[in-house]
Amino acid sequence: MDTAYPWPPDQAFWTGTFPGDTTGRTTPFLFKGIIPATAAGPDDVLAGFEAIRRAHNAGTDIKAHARVYVGEARRDDLLLPALTAPSWSGGVDAFVPWMQDLAGAERFSLVINNLETVNPALAAGLGTFLKSLIDGWGLPLGGAEQVAFAGNYSGTAFGIHEGYEDAFLVHLGPNAKNFYCWPAEQYEKLTGGKQPTYGDYRALLEEAEHFLLEPGDALFLPRRVFHVGTQDTFSVSVAMPLYTYPYAQILQSRIIPDVLAELGGDGPDDPLNEPSAMADAAAGPGAVADRLAGVGRELLTVAADRVRGAARQHAEQRWATLLSNGGWELVEGDLARQEAADAFDPEQVTPGAEITLIAPYQVTTLNGDDDTHQVLLRGHQPGVALDVAALDRDTVTALNDGDTIVLPDNPELLAAFRALGATGGLHLTPRPADTKDADA
Repeated sequence: MDTAYPWPPDQAFWTGTFPGDTTGRTTPFLFKGIIPATAAGPDDVLAGFEAIRRAHNAGTDIKAHARVYVGEARRDDLLLPALTAPSWSGGVDAFVPWMQDLAGAERFSLVINNLETVNPALAAGLGTFLKSLIDGWGLPLGGAEQVAFAGNYSGTAFGIHEGYEDAFLVHLGPNAKNFYCWPAEQYEKLTGGKQPTYGDYRALLEEAEHFLLEPGDALFLPRRVFHVGTQDTFSVSVAMPLYTYPYAQILQSRIIPDVLAELGGDGPDDPLNEPSAMADAAAGPGAVADRLAGVGRELLTVAADRVRGAARQHAEQRWATLLSNGGWELVEGDLARQEAADAFDPEQVTPGAEITLIAPYQVTTLNGDDDTHQVLLRGHQPGVALDVAALDRDTVTALNDGDTIVLPDNPELLAAFRALGATGGLHLTPRPADTKDADA
């Protein structure tokens, strides 16, 4: 489909077109044909599901998971057969009857979370869109996820429901999907509340804003908008929610506990670890409460002075780690990352070999002491500690620009790339002599 939008979307799109069409990023809008078929397609989603099946049968624990629905009923009894049955032979045309046979139903839906961790092509293709979004709009502090919806369902299994994050719904086809949206205020007036609506909601559809999604379209769904999708024939869409965690949640879960833990006293000789006095039975608990409150005020006063430094450290770490992961959500059990790390042979990191980054991941660095820095790639924790001289700024820039690095006879640089291979973010092409030796 011809599109009026550049690929990837440029700065002018994110700062002008996008906020203009979405009323300052507050109303849904369908961007027609913005995603090229080369970036993502239905077969990529099915390949991701096949990777989940492969991991399940190998007993590999991964984050990505699938759910099967028939109508609005979640059918966990159908999941194991879907993960263990012999594979379908072919693409979409073979997959649909395969799922219908397993489900024992004409209509079904398959929902897959964290698809970006099981399909490198989708991580890279939709990662191009995500990178442009980050550069042009901003970085979601929780990263983004890919959630696939595949099926011929007459209505989304979750019914008409509210979205809590800004999101893009990328439609891959091969057939069209109808999508309906209601602002929260309108939905509450129509239904009397915010609860999802299941069953027959045809009357509500007449009051909704309707969008017809075709392959290559991307629908922007602002947070707190109620929505539902319907379709008559099989199609695949991938939602990309942008996780922007509340600042208070980040403080409560990460920063403040760390600050308070540092103030908890260091060993039995620290005054903060002095045992509490025997409480006067006649005085009751009041004196104990007063003492606890006094110590608490002292601790919180010191903690308040330290929060800024801790927040800065946390923000820098989160920022660098997310960017190194291409903006995707940071999760344990990233199958594609582990498989890429397993495929990297450090013994073939020799002069003349070629190194490239696996898209869409980036090399980022955090300063350590005067001689070292922490190098992050693909969100790998805790990063790789390298000498500053081992990986210079020009090499990092070239890698992040997509250049191929032909490795020189530089022991420090070779050692750096051998260490970085454990992140699963590097692609290695052995030097020709090594390739011939391997073939032999």
